[in-house]
Amino acid sequence: MKRQRAFIDNNKMLKGGLHCHTTRSDGKGTPDEVIKLHKENGYDFLALTDHRIYNYKNFAEETKITIIPGMEFDNTFERESGFRTFHTVFIGPDDGTNGFSQDEKVDRGEAKNQQEFQKYLDDAHEKNNLTIYCHPQWSSTPTRYFDEMIGNFAIEVWNSGCAIEDDMDTDNGYCWDELLGMGKRIFAVATDDGHEMYQHCKGWVMVNAEDNVKSILEALNDGAFYSSCGPEIKDFYVDDKNVVHIETSECEKIIFQCDKHPSKMFVAEGEPLVCAAADLKNNYEYIRATVVDKNGRKAWANPIFLK
Repeated sequence: MKRQRAFIDNNKMLKGGLHCHTTRSDGKGTPDEVIKLHKENGYDFLALTDHRIYNYKNFAEETKITIIPGMEFDNTFERESGFRTFHTVFIGPDDGTNGFSQDEKVDRGEAKNQQEFQKYLDDAHEKNNLTIYCHPQWSSTPTRYFDEMIGNFAIEVWNSGCAIEDDMDTDNGYCWDELLGMGKRIFAVATDDGHEMYQHCKGWVMVNAEDNVKSILEALNDGAFYSSCGPEIKDFYVDDKNVVHIETSECEKIIFQCDKHPSKMFVAEGEPLVCAAADLKNNYEYIRATVVDKNGRKAWANPIFLK
């Protein structure tokens, strides 16, 4: 049996936000307002990822929310007719091994392509930070613009700000499957990228970890999480007979996906779905799942790698 790592043991699933902004850069809410809003919405941890200014600090200590150190790094490489840009979230440890300091400001990137941008990723990784490739659709970067980047542990499959304002980055599964099909072991996160206050708390990750920065980062890097805008995923595994199973909260659709045809979709008929199973007769290298509730909100299970 191969069970997706988010569901291997019985740790409490922690709800977290990995990409948001405050008045420390171009967000509309102060840091304490943003933190309090997330706590009110059941978040256990949050990264304040303001543009090019690093943060460790909990500005609302009374909330007891766990703050993941981080920032967002940006690099615009085409401006003459519209724009293309690389945006990447950096998140790192709080144990003295992080190469960034509180309130450290960094310059905007100057790379003209992904090969030149790699040096910024390498620097972040050398400073013990994980990196997330942000909103590829809003950035006008189809997969070919970032498919050779090395070391991103995740791609944004959902970005609330882009979804609300531009109807973009609502399901970047096509990019994700392309990367996975190239043999890249990369996960996907739902984030808010919240600037306006109404953009916050629409997309999150559920992480199988202890409630501390070290455990959360390790679980993220290992793929021991799923992402959601509403639905709950309770289990996801492939049994010894090569049948994939998923258990969920009530939903309307469950779709098993990889980079090969066909996807396997189950649709509720009368009663809501709470589970699905499919025989993996094809020679898949991985399988992942998307869950859709009656309001169209989605959750995404990270892949089970079969080879």
